[in-house]
Amino acid sequence: MGEPVTVVESPSSRHGVVRFETNRNFTGMGHERYVVDTEVVGDRPPDAIARLLFDTGKVSKVHVYAQTITVTLDQGADSSGLADLLRDLYIHYKPGVRVPVPEDFA
Repeated sequence: MGEPVTVVESPSSRHGVVRFETNRNFTGMGHERYVVDTEVVGDRPPDAIARLLFDTGKVSKVHVYAQTITVTLDQGADSSGLADLLRDLYIHYKPGVRVPVPEDFA
């Protein structure tokens, strides 16, 4: 269940920086900035994105503005797999995960 996010990855003019353009607006008109090893507070979509990207161990900074996610990679890291994480952001039931039935909530 859920719908995949469309993600287009493009390199930045700065080495080690990658931009992801999506079909979802995560912040409205606000900018959200995150730095690794700084607690990400909140449960809004940009907060979840930052946590998800930091958990890979490849990312040192995340900036989210509307539908654009800009990622600064750790030195020597590559962006492989990051776009897939973003695509699956709203997929809640993946293969092998049991889908709840009404009886589960009774």
